[in-house]
Amino acid sequence: MSEKSPFVVSPEWLVAHLKDPGLSIVDASWYLPAHGRDARAEYEAAHIPGAVFFDQDAVVDPDSDLPHALPSPLVFEQHASGMGIARDDTIVVYDGLGMFSAPRVWWLFRVMGAEKVFVLDGGFDNWKKDGHIVTDRPTKIASAAFLPKFDASKVAAFDDMLKIAGDGSRQIADARPAGRFTGKDAEPRPGMRSGHMPGARNVPVTTLSQDGWLKDLDGLRAALDEGGIDPDGPVVTTCGSGVTAAVIVLALQSIGANDVQLYDGSWSEWGARDDTPVETGPAQG
Repeated sequence: MSEKSPFVVSPEWLVAHLKDPGLSIVDASWYLPAHGRDARAEYEAAHIPGAVFFDQDAVVDPDSDLPHALPSPLVFEQHASGMGIARDDTIVVYDGLGMFSAPRVWWLFRVMGAEKVFVLDGGFDNWKKDGHIVTDRPTKIASAAFLPKFDASKVAAFDDMLKIAGDGSRQIADARPAGRFTGKDAEPRPGMRSGHMPGARNVPVTTLSQDGWLKDLDGLRAALDEGGIDPDGPVVTTCGSGVTAAVIVLALQSIGANDVQLYDGSWSEWGARDDTPVETGPAQG
């Protein structure tokens, strides 16, 4: 049997553990406009029993103009505690599509110090398709205090990326589709350049999963290798706004890579500026 990531749980596992004490289930669904889906409305219509909704447009740095900017530990503590989640809970995160936005929240909880954090393999669409239990009843939120232990070493800021793009001290793994990476296709955000950072490699997020299921470890290694990423070397991941970059983090850490950062500003920051170097065409070298 193919070996799977230690950071995902199967629907069967979750069904068996739904009533476990200390289990927190988080609906982290978030969609691009092209998906034509409303994450909160879908959650209110049907969710896994006990799940709370994590609004990825709200749990952010309120002082930043960038989408999905990493919140401070204090802001995250307020939101997570309000959802009834403690740092030592077993936290299972899911999204509708399966391996799209849930890994971002998996990464956020881990950056803030939680250790027992997992992504539901297959996502909610497959959960429903396979006939597992759903509910539209509001989840009763118990009192909890999430006390963060922020790990800044997992995050790359703009100045870090300027250095990395200049000296190649880290591999850059870009999760955006190939057309946006090469500059052939326009960015979805108006007025933003397309292309990629100098030295970046393209690992489109769609290459890491199949129909919502994270690929097995051999499949993840093959996808990363195809993208030109060596998991034994330091890597920083990026995407459009810091969401799907976390899927590459999940893939890398699943196969044992330890020196992995996520560029939180991602292309929303880099591509919007007029003083950053941008390359077009396939990855060089």
